[in-house]
Amino acid sequence: MSVGEGSSRLCRFAGAGLLALAVSACGGGAPPATFDLSAPTERVRTSRIPGNLLVTPPAAVQVLASDRILVRDGAGGVSYLPGAQWADQLPALVQARMIQAFENAARLGRVSRPGDRVKVDYQLNTELRAFEIQAARGEAVVEISAKAVSEATGRVAHARIFTARVPVTAIDPAGASRALDQALGTVLVEIVRWAGTGAGEVPATPVAPPA
Repeated sequence: MSVGEGSSRLCRFAGAGLLALAVSACGGGAPPATFDLSAPTERVRTSRIPGNLLVTPPAAVQVLASDRILVRDGAGGVSYLPGAQWADQLPALVQARMIQAFENAARLGRVSRPGDRVKVDYQLNTELRAFEIQAARGEAVVEISAKAVSEATGRVAHARIFTARVPVTAIDPAGASRALDQALGTVLVEIVRWAGTGAGEVPATPVAPPA
């Protein structure tokens, strides 16, 4: 074997070794556990927001616009829970479960998402303000702001912020995802009630005309 052939062979071996290390660093170890979110099944018969409702994907800051589970420490620092991921990007997953919550609340056929090509009366715009595990408090926190915008006028007809906190037994993939799912379920039920029943407002009692 010539010196040139030996050097070329050594370079090929070295290249293969570096490639193996790169693959190991990028995809080594067990894949992260994947967790889904559920939609509540509460039924609501009346409607504060009448007609067809378009549910848009929630707005979210960059740390929430991912498929990772966010953990916030007592000093305000954020990180992602290792070994865990959501079944989809969080805004898309929350949008899907919100639509299902409205459908389960007897609004099937009157709720849609962008691209469904249906006539819309109101657009429900939301924002994920918090969707995280607060480690110092041992809580899962979900906070969503909601605005119902009239398609006819472009004005905000109704707006509210919804928050839920659920104790988390352990800051691990199973415990964190379960607590966040429960907190989201509470928020979605409140959003459906708010949109469907008048958010606790008591309708005016008709006054009988004088005899």
